Amino acid sequence: MRAAWPVRLAWLSALMGLALGMVLFAPARWLAHGIGLASDGRLQLVNTRGTVWNGQADLLLTGGEGSRSQTALPRGLQWQLRPAWTEAAPALRLQLNAPCCTPQPLNLTALPGWGTARLLVAGFQSQWPTELLVGLGTPWNTLRLEGQLQLYSPGLDLQWAAGRGRVQGDLNIEALDMASRLSTLRPLGSYRLALNAPVDGDRVTVALQTLSGELQLQGEGQWTGGRLRFRGEASAAPGREAALDNLLNIIGRRQGARSLLNIG
Repeated sequence: MRAAWPVRLAWLSALMGLALGMVLFAPARWLAHGIGLASDGRLQLVNTRGTVWNGQADLLLTGGEGSRSQTALPRGLQWQLRPAWTEAAPALRLQLNAPCCTPQPLNLTALPGWGTARLLVAGFQSQWPTELLVGLGTPWNTLRLEGQLQLYSPGLDLQWAAGRGRVQGDLNIEALDMASRLSTLRPLGSYRLALNAPVDGDRVTVALQTLSGELQLQGEGQWTGGRLRFRGEASAAPGREAALDNLLNIIGRRQGARSLLNIG
């Protein structure tokens, strides 16, 4: 019996080494598979290189299973994933870099728990081509928007518990020099969508305003209990009614010269 112990110890050491190797050198395609499942195929990592911890891939946006819509992020995506200890709890820190769109890498910290999860997003600023949205299918492949989406935030705190989500922080999305194949006017204008989630609240306020341009957009809403309620309107600047008539018919319910934008 004593002679068998060295053999058993050797097998145990080999199995532990194999498990450690699988963790440290897990291929990046495992991460790609998980992201594809979690997003129902709408977000895909292809041509993966490296490992789960240090890797890069091409990023595709699609309309999901059966969709023919597909767009690729220029120059792909790079990431670093590390275990960490944050707020007296184990965590994972993720650094994302999109050479086309992030002047500085995006830094995220995930804190899993029993029946809960939390994601901390450090302050950031980035700019993305609006054409990416076409890959998500309807209505983006109909509008065929062109321009730039500029996102900036001082930081976000996203929490999930008991099947409910909660957000704290501010996020601003500026759609700059927008154009659409549904209108000959180029550009249509520039717009800001501001999202604000107070620290002591369970709701996110949404405000849409026009920064400049011929297509005038405005509206307000709230995201409460996982549901968005938004009321707004679109109209044409004086003298541009005829050029924007077709677009106004499509983006909302017409009421005279205005198009009503109602969600929820």
